Amino acid sequence: MKRAVPDLLVVGDVCLCEYTDHGHCGVIQDGEVENDASVYLLGKVAVTQARAGVDLVAPSDMMDGRVAGIRKALDAAGLSRVPIMSYAAKTASAFYGPFREAAGSTPQFGDRQSYQMQGTNADEAMKEIRLDADEGADILLVKPALPCLDLIRRAKAEFGSPLAAYQVSGEYAMIKAAAQRGMLDETRAMWETLYAIRRAGADIILTYFAPTVAELL
Repeated sequence: MKRAVPDLLVVGDVCLCEYTDHGHCGVIQDGEVENDASVYLLGKVAVTQARAGVDLVAPSDMMDGRVAGIRKALDAAGLSRVPIMSYAAKTASAFYGPFREAAGSTPQFGDRQSYQMQGTNADEAMKEIRLDADEGADILLVKPALPCLDLIRRAKAEFGSPLAAYQVSGEYAMIKAAAQRGMLDETRAMWETLYAIRRAGADIILTYFAPTVAELL
């Protein structure tokens, strides 16, 4: 990609779920996700991606301490200029369903609620975001976007760091499905949701609507 389009910003999703047969985002030991062993491997993944040419690494795994671990690994590899966009507040959401079905990434046992956040406690979300900021995250990300507009607003107000929001597959699929049934105007609904995310405070929006938006802007 970098050879074909040198000016394209390429972001690497740093996680382990795509490389495991169990579908979890970390190493499994005795039936549980082992945090520290996972962080070590995530650092190796980030270095591999950076050496391949990604401009920015984005850990989405939600292991504790992974931002610090990745920063240490990148610095040790002479890649200190590679920034980290951390999935700082990622809730265990029903809105990931369409992506998981398409990618076949649903965990083979249990669920991800032991390391993804419950969406009921905004103060806990701010604590998680602060930890990632203190560990050296260059960009903070909230996921999903629409169910977490309050978290986006609070994070922007409390931290002031560059803030990203991820409009995930379920948010996208709802609009597409409703539009296909003639229940709403797809383009207008798309813009309304994106404006809402921007108003809440997001500087960067990740969305499946990106190709459509790029054509219309």
